[in-house]
Amino acid sequence: MYHQPVLKNRRTLLERAEKFISDTYFTDCNLRGRLYGDTCPVESISYSMSQKRIPFLEAVKLNYEPYEVGDTFGPTWWTCWFKVSLRIPDSWRGKQVHLRWESDGEAMVWMGQQPVQGLTKEGEKICYILSECLKDSEPHSMTLYIELACNGLFGAGQGSMIAAPDPDRKYSVQKAELVVFNQEVRELLTDFEMLVDIVKLLGEGNQRGYQALFTANEMVNVCEPTNPSSFPAARSLALRFFSQRNGDSQHTVHAMGHCHIDSAWLWPYEETIRKCARSWVTVIRLMEKNSHMVFTCSQAQQLEWVRGWYPGLFSQIQDHAKKGQFIPVGGTWVEMDGNLPSGESMVRQFLEGQCFFKKEFGNYCREFWLPDTFGYSAQLPQIMQGSGITRFLTQKLSWNLVNTFPHNTFFWEGLDGSQVLTHFPPGNSYEMKGKVEDLVNTVKNNKDKGRANHSAALFGFGDGGGGPTQLMLDRLDRVQDTDGLPRVQMSSPDRLFSLLEAESSLLCTWTGELFLELHNGTYTTQAQIKLGNRQCEALLHDVEVASSLALCQDNTFQYPSTQLHNLWRLLLLNQFHDVIPGSCIEMVVEDALQYYQEIRSVGTRLLQVAGEALVAKGQTEVRGQRSEDKGPVVLNTLPWERTEVVPLTDGTTDQPCGLLLQVDGSVLMENGILRAVVNKDGCLASLIMLAVFLYRQFLIILLTHVSIHLSSNLQVEWFESHKFLKVEFPVRVRSPEATYEIQFGHLQRPTHRNTSWDWARFEVWGHKWADLSEHGFGVSLLNDCKYGYSIHRNVMTLSLLRATKAPDANADMGSHQFTYAIMPHKGTFQEAGVIQCAYNLNYPLRLIDHAPGSNTAVWSAFSVSTAAVILETIKQVHTPPSKEFA
Repeated sequence: MYHQPVLKNRRTLLERAEKFISDTYFTDCNLRGRLYGDTCPVESISYSMSQKRIPFLEAVKLNYEPYEVGDTFGPTWWTCWFKVSLRIPDSWRGKQVHLRWESDGEAMVWMGQQPVQGLTKEGEKICYILSECLKDSEPHSMTLYIELACNGLFGAGQGSMIAAPDPDRKYSVQKAELVVFNQEVRELLTDFEMLVDIVKLLGEGNQRGYQALFTANEMVNVCEPTNPSSFPAARSLALRFFSQRNGDSQHTVHAMGHCHIDSAWLWPYEETIRKCARSWVTVIRLMEKNSHMVFTCSQAQQLEWVRGWYPGLFSQIQDHAKKGQFIPVGGTWVEMDGNLPSGESMVRQFLEGQCFFKKEFGNYCREFWLPDTFGYSAQLPQIMQGSGITRFLTQKLSWNLVNTFPHNTFFWEGLDGSQVLTHFPPGNSYEMKGKVEDLVNTVKNNKDKGRANHSAALFGFGDGGGGPTQLMLDRLDRVQDTDGLPRVQMSSPDRLFSLLEAESSLLCTWTGELFLELHNGTYTTQAQIKLGNRQCEALLHDVEVASSLALCQDNTFQYPSTQLHNLWRLLLLNQFHDVIPGSCIEMVVEDALQYYQEIRSVGTRLLQVAGEALVAKGQTEVRGQRSEDKGPVVLNTLPWERTEVVPLTDGTTDQPCGLLLQVDGSVLMENGILRAVVNKDGCLASLIMLAVFLYRQFLIILLTHVSIHLSSNLQVEWFESHKFLKVEFPVRVRSPEATYEIQFGHLQRPTHRNTSWDWARFEVWGHKWADLSEHGFGVSLLNDCKYGYSIHRNVMTLSLLRATKAPDANADMGSHQFTYAIMPHKGTFQEAGVIQCAYNLNYPLRLIDHAPGSNTAVWSAFSVSTAAVILETIKQVHTPPSKEFA
């Protein structure tokens, strides 16, 4: 037989193979054009609109009207339910039959009152398989429902993905038809695609790349798109190439299906519930076809949503979890922000998550899974260790704007010396597609070559959900052990980390925080969310303290376990890494503020009930402050004496008013309080009113001297665009490092900008205080709801408000009230009681109403013997489920 000569021009051969599978060029005669065979329209489509997200049993009762493909519907955030009647032609016997559905929005197919698959064009899921091989015994006529959310995989941004949503967008169905799917063509297309990508990715200087090129060219020679009998010869050429094996030293890629779903971001919480269902039901269908498939799933909150809304799907998830295919990971309630939640909140994230996974799946998670957040606190390793977790996976630091993080696999050491084995997938993505590029990058980017020979590859559409596809699995299956590429195996987090642990002797150690050099504005944006978080953390703390004391005094007191459990879960939900940072749309902000209000309302009532129980027993923790027989009783939930206000006119302070504040604008004195209206040079459209108080701290238990600080209560009417409000304090203190409070501790960061690592931290996060000290004296900056700081040389700066316009066009517009304080001190910040003062500012004295004549004697339930100890949390103790997680 005549054999066509193989041209040696690389570009010519490559373009020939590319055009042979192109979905743009020559589709009338190339292989791509043969992917679908005969088509048949569905018998009928009718639709009904719903403004709310409703259950299936309500949807089937709606009034349905005829729908024509191409008609528009909407608007954004509504739901369109379709009733689709179809009949498969008898002549398609023995064929693979699909319902091909292409539409805007995110869709889910329902059959027999159960969700069966997601359909999302953006997630490359446009077909629902009706039959793998049509038989006479199978039903040829059927009716199914399609629930279509009027939003895309990434919301409905007006003009760009992260713009504020377009509320009036219209949607349509472009295709709704039955098609014959040619599986043999799909297999050949995948072979060609992988070979072409190997040619491109390995480059001109690589011999294996040329072998792939010539193999693809030979396949074009023998393959006739209109003649299926030519396909086996082409496939055998591809199989011969893919079967050429690696050497024993080749890097191993551990492939795991993944579907990162933001619990809220460019869509509201409620839509996330449906995103989870659409994504995970599709994963279940894939597992049924691919018994080797493994899928990792984090965030207990999302699984709890599915358990409540889709119990049938949740049962299937549990079944596949028992088979080792559906693997819960992470150990937390949500994938929370790694910076802003308090220490106790982070502990509760793990507590709630681990308890859920143990109850519903029978196991605790051994790895913390947080691929997408805005930095990682240095306290996390200790909290992980205390939660039974010794492994950590993320990749977000690959987003750094300035410095490249030096490791992919390493030990991360926290404040107390706790270490966790940490892995950053070198492919720098948590939503790979199983392509050659992903595998090549995994090896090329690995910064621990020679130290670690195993890496993770997380594949599947993410952020907005979607998850893996059959095509991704097919790609990976072809190159499990192919010369020129790393080995690929479907794997699990436990297998990956076990192998990394076995070869960990050469791994490096990173000590301290994992600081993300990006998105620094998330420490400040959406100030009302930050305020709600801080206040609700304090309120739940106080409710637990008061309830615990009430229970100690009266064992018949009903500790509000259920209510606290529910309130904590709401608070933890709002700590998701696109909610508390403020990087979400306005609808999410509204939901979050509503949840905070619910926490405040219920929490305040629970606090009053516990306080009344204490008063009824004549035991009220007042700490040096007496109440009259009528009126409120003061409840102090901190183990030291509290603050008294000193008017500025009080001459005992030895502090002239002129040194307190220098601003441009009107200044007036009211009841001993200095007030000012600030608008320097008239550059703001907003009104800022400043009230300055002078406080004298009587920390009798902890201190032997009196500390004085200035507190500013700021009221702001904020109506700016793309502006940033900060307050600066130039101080006469010089130090190469400043100290910032973090969860259960503090850390130092440089005040200079010597290196790129230093100046990349132009804005950093901290909690209730920051301190700049020399030997013997210093200045601290305290706040009641802010998280963004910048201390450069001798200037201490606190970030107050931003005015971003995407994805929330109204972010931070309106009224704000917050407090910050500047506190000069002698000695170290520990000796001066800065930590205690910051707690005083954030944990107010609580007033408990009581009946006249009640016994309100002063009583203290606890104290600490050293200022080095902070009694952080007091709550009812529950017996741990096992010694494994105590």
